[in-house]
Amino acid sequence: MNYATIKKYDVANGPGVRVSLFVSGCTHHCPGCFNPETWDFNFGKPFDSEVMNDILEAMQPSYIHGFTLLGGEPFEYVNQQGVLPLLKEMKSRFPNKDIWCFTGYDFEKDILGDMVSKWPETSEMLSYIDVLVDGEFVEAKKNLSLRFRGSENQRLIKVADSLMANEVILWDDSKDFI
Repeated sequence: MNYATIKKYDVANGPGVRVSLFVSGCTHHCPGCFNPETWDFNFGKPFDSEVMNDILEAMQPSYIHGFTLLGGEPFEYVNQQGVLPLLKEMKSRFPNKDIWCFTGYDFEKDILGDMVSKWPETSEMLSYIDVLVDGEFVEAKKNLSLRFRGSENQRLIKVADSLMANEVILWDDSKDFI
């Protein structure tokens, strides 16, 4: 897996100050994507143990609220395999810091309806994610007034609550923290 960039002080992609990892590789190719260079799976640099340790180090300060995973597309299978060890270690070391993930895939149709049955990594990855922002970016539904998403079709899903209730439970974006 490759990654495009790491932001160690991100305030745009979830509540509070966060560390964010932008992975490379995406097959959605949404028109109007803010990060089209990350569509290429070979873009950026290799994600290795040194990079993982750098991210974990950046997570240590108490002012860091959480971690955000974006892309590219984190739920591309090769990216799931690449980020899974990081998410596992992050939840182990920082159980009180939340993990957000942005995906162009639909939570019910694509992730639960397809990927979970094909790849064990998907279920494990979901077990570490607190909030999933799902849905492709749709330029015709672009709305700059939305918090933490670019188009009106995208949802902020509380993953554990949704899996437990067997229905989508949305994060209340009028609150600052989950």
